[in-house]
Amino acid sequence: MTALFNFQSLLMVILLTICTSTYAHYVFPGIIDRNKENYVVGVFWKCARVGERLSPYVSLACLIMAGSVFMGQW
Repeated sequence: MTALFNFQSLLMVILLTICTSTYAHYVFPGIIDRNKENYVVGVFWKCARVGERLSPYVSLACLIMAGSVFMGQW
């Protein structure tokens, strides 16, 4: 099953995109800020903004997702 048809996998992909974009913006701020008007890279800029401004909620969602994946394997 792909991540588009499984809701939990889709949420995991979205969370990983937010976390990766935030880290990439922290390490290379010029690349993401310069291309924020571009449609493809603009999505990563928006995800980086969500990760920066809502970081406590994103981290809580990552912990919940990790717990659900860990508990699902037992």
